[in-house]
Amino acid sequence: MIRPAIRALLLALLLLAAGPALAVQPDEVLDDAALEARARTLSAEVRCLVCQNQSIDDSNAELARDLRLLVRERLIAGDSDQEVLDFLVARYGPFVLLEPPKTESTLILWYGPAALLGLGAIVVIVTLARRRKAATPTPLTPEERMRLDALLDEEDDTGRPA
Repeated sequence: MIRPAIRALLLALLLLAAGPALAVQPDEVLDDAALEARARTLSAEVRCLVCQNQSIDDSNAELARDLRLLVRERLIAGDSDQEVLDFLVARYGPFVLLEPPKTESTLILWYGPAALLGLGAIVVIVTLARRRKAATPTPLTPEERMRLDALLDEEDDTGRPA
């Protein structure tokens, strides 16, 4: 039997997990299923300007609701998906998109992590190669070899120097 406290905790967790699913209110849903599907797809690409790490499709903020309604209004007016996104970018700037556009100013965002990873791999390879080279003994010169042989000849039968 589940204790009442655990049952209440599970219920609270279930309600918290369902929160984003309740972001789009029933009064926002369009009658045309095709337009509603397009609206949901577009809403998933647009950042909530209040929450910033959520799409307007997932956010319960009032501004997110306003943006969802705006997206639906533009679709009803006959705008294409790209025209809706262009309208939002013109009004709120490129930050409104969850995926930043690939422009000269954002190239470091897109390719910087891969470049840093490649640079790190090169540093590791070079460091390991240097260590391996430093760990490899260099052969003795003829003079060193003769001196070593002379020292070894001086040892007695016990293996100790004489």
